[in-house]
Amino acid sequence: MAATLLLALALMLVIEGILPFLAPRIWRETFRRAIALADGQIRFIGLASMAAGLILLALAH
Repeated sequence: MAATLLLALALMLVIEGILPFLAPRIWRETFRRAIALADGQIRFIGLASMAAGLILLALAH
């Protein structure tokens, strides 16, 4: 279980690093736009991301 969790964390870091590595200007602009969002909008995005992740986990398992 710990090995799987470590692999998942490593994959997340690789995926998270792709955009700043390939397109730093776009990455920076994305964060500028995110700062302008209301708290409720950010929470909804977080909820949608978690739900999508749970669905993918359920499908993969």
